[in-house]
Amino acid sequence: TYRATIFAAVPGVFRQILKYGAPESANLSSLRHALSAGAALPSSLLEDWRGRTGKDIFEAFGMSEISTFVSSGPTTPVRPDSPGKPQPGRVVAALPQEGGEIPLGPGETGLLAVRRDDPGMMLRYWNRPEEERESFRGEWFVSGDLVEFDADGYMWRHGRADEVMNAGGYRVSPAEVEKRLLEISGVVEAAAAERPGRDATATIIKAYVVTRDGAKHDEASVLEYCRAHLAAYKCPRAVVFLDALPRNANGKLNRAALP
Repeated sequence: TYRATIFAAVPGVFRQILKYGAPESANLSSLRHALSAGAALPSSLLEDWRGRTGKDIFEAFGMSEISTFVSSGPTTPVRPDSPGKPQPGRVVAALPQEGGEIPLGPGETGLLAVRRDDPGMMLRYWNRPEEERESFRGEWFVSGDLVEFDADGYMWRHGRADEVMNAGGYRVSPAEVEKRLLEISGVVEAAAAERPGRDATATIIKAYVVTRDGAKHDEASVLEYCRAHLAAYKCPRAVVFLDALPRNANGKLNRAALP
């Protein structure tokens, strides 16, 4: 019998183990820690896992073009909702959305960028020279992820630049709304998306929520929490309860498939 020392999975797998398994009664003495990647690890899921297993989940953030380059670990303590710090030897920054190669300072939100001489950087996009040119800004490879770094070097995500919602003329990050939804007791998965309102010329923010078995929530209670913790223009105007969020084969949220 082999005793696993490290377990790696996407957040959805940890969620399924907690829902259908009984990890608190399993012999996990050989397990040093778990690893999560592929999607953001909600702090509520991390806390639930810690409480029932006594083990940590370290997170890693990466891209197909570079592999993982930001992570937490034994020497980089977990901070819930942050994937960690740039790994040793990796030069990572937030660059202004409007252009330029000078990194932003702590607490400023910009586009995630990695130096093009990074040891994990791809050679090129196969037969896609135009996309390749658009992805590089001088000596930086620029992603579409909106992030900020704090004074300690931890990275904090604010969603994708191409997923920012337009609500009544205001730009709103789905990640900010989803973070608040996941703070609600009993909510295990959440998503936010821009959808047409009753007036065809306007759009609203719609929330999609998956609750733990036995949790009692209705649209009114979810909206009440959002109104207490979000600016009015960031608040969802409708809530849809689902059994599970639509995801692709890699376990990432398929936002386009939300009803």
